Amino acid sequence: MCGIAGWIDNKSQMIDKLKILENMSLTLSRRGPDDSGIYINKNTAIIHRRLTVVDPEGGRQPMSYETPHAKYTIVYNGELYNTEDIRKDLKALGHEFNGHSDTEVLLHSFAEWGTKCTEKLNGIYAFAVLTESGGKNTVFLARDRVGVKPLFLYEYSGGLIFGSEIKTLLANPLVPAIVDSDGIKEIFMLGPARTPGETPIRGITELLPAEQAVYEDGSLTKNFYWRLEAYPHRETYEQSVEHIRFLITDAVERQLVSDVPLCTFLSGGLDSSIISKIAADKYKSEGRQLDTWSVDYIDNEKYFTPDVFQPNSDRHYIEIMSNFIGSNHHYVNLHNHDLAPALFEAVYARDLPGMADVDSSLLLFCREVKKEFTVAVSGECADELLGGYPWYHNPDILFENTFPWSNSTDLRLSVLREGLISGGKDYVRRGYMNTCLKAPLLDGESKTESRMREMFKLNLDWFMACLLDRKDRMSMYSGLEVRVPFSDHRIVEFAYNMPWNIKSRLGKDTDREKGIVREAFRDILPEEIVFRKKSPYPKTHNPIYTQAVCDIMTEIIADKEAPICELINHETVEELIQNPTQMNMPWYGQLMRGPQILAYLIQTNEWLKTYKIDIKI
Repeated sequence: MCGIAGWIDNKSQMIDKLKILENMSLTLSRRGPDDSGIYINKNTAIIHRRLTVVDPEGGRQPMSYETPHAKYTIVYNGELYNTEDIRKDLKALGHEFNGHSDTEVLLHSFAEWGTKCTEKLNGIYAFAVLTESGGKNTVFLARDRVGVKPLFLYEYSGGLIFGSEIKTLLANPLVPAIVDSDGIKEIFMLGPARTPGETPIRGITELLPAEQAVYEDGSLTKNFYWRLEAYPHRETYEQSVEHIRFLITDAVERQLVSDVPLCTFLSGGLDSSIISKIAADKYKSEGRQLDTWSVDYIDNEKYFTPDVFQPNSDRHYIEIMSNFIGSNHHYVNLHNHDLAPALFEAVYARDLPGMADVDSSLLLFCREVKKEFTVAVSGECADELLGGYPWYHNPDILFENTFPWSNSTDLRLSVLREGLISGGKDYVRRGYMNTCLKAPLLDGESKTESRMREMFKLNLDWFMACLLDRKDRMSMYSGLEVRVPFSDHRIVEFAYNMPWNIKSRLGKDTDREKGIVREAFRDILPEEIVFRKKSPYPKTHNPIYTQAVCDIMTEIIADKEAPICELINHETVEELIQNPTQMNMPWYGQLMRGPQILAYLIQTNEWLKTYKIDIKI
């Protein structure tokens, strides 16, 4: 994985803007600590920062390839998991390669098939290709089907600026850090989620998953090369079980390719256990031992209280799986004293306020893993795609006419100063309804099946996107590449069209979250793992952390210069500080309650201050 950026300005020469380009490149140094490069042609510059994973010598970027008709230069962030399949096709067409990197294969793919090349790709990526032909420059941009890798844009009269991170765009003086009323709604009414394709900063957008664009003659033209489609499911239950097992196994095995040390994250949950089992078996066949990693908090067992969202802790199940697959397991036990200070660094990593200590703990965890490994494989996306969350199974939640992970707009409005914004609930409602309307349906489907498709689309575009943001930013901030096999678009397509009575079924007559996945792998996993109830990423329950965020927030509201003080309802926030554990309604997802709401406000204040946000409501 890497970081990319670029700047096209039709009114000036890039050679005169080297200092700005270097500053933009520096913002990506954590994503790409191993190498860097800038390619300049007249009014166009493309930038690359490299994290070396495959072909250290042959994969350097920007990479160029010339034909009799054009010169193509690429900057690329990602991994292709069907590299060898595409290489074989290209060789049959006469292409020759200097190395074995997927970058070179992708570059030749574009030279051969142009914008149609994306239809052939299986992977996670964001890339840009500069084409120089007949004295004319054209830039092509693309993002992977599910949106695992980011790509932000800022278009202005006469130019385009793009980059892997928001901070990269803000390093260019042409991009102002302005937040208007809609930006405030993004932060306080939807955050840490974002409207697909939008950011809270005016004018900074994001290329959507499966979207590609061409910038030519001062104009940006976009289109989608892939969309979800609804089609009848023709397979029996038994065939569906075999099919999902093949897709998951194939996705995992494809993502084990690396020229640098690779490990897996293992929580003892179903998804990470499946990945680790497949990886361990692959490694054993090659005479190697798999390394696995998990995260928890010191003394967490003293304060852990089970609930519907987090029914049990991980350690017992981790030990079962690690012993079962024979992995070399590493425990990272975080100090609660470190979590609150890491909130500030997590803001800079994400460029936005995020999922509070869920972000900061992941950042600290990835930092420890990076000391020994460069690539990890993780179990994100299975719950969103395969029915793992309570809102898929509880009819009262399923048919609520709002986002199930963020259904209290009154709670969110209570935190804001009265009269600060208008239409906040309508803003949320529009985002929700627009997404539901985009869910492809089949004629004659039952109310439940249609709603399951809507819920799938909501999860794909919003909740899963937020979790993928978190995983990408926190891991790449430490120079750690994390792969997510369950996001393979083949799994997405198949899961979208599986009827609920197949997707949720375990065996003959039992319904369970991710039932079909449990059935597909029950013969290769310990019974305790197969039947373990879903438990999310671990959060701290230690009062040390709660007290720390209360203390920080107390200092913030006492500081009249703190930018968030102009936005919040002080009475509500002070009450939350006094009673942080009494909050029963989550702010977002399953984990963000009282202490995490305070942490989110702390992160918001830090973001407003550090990024010098100009609020214009």
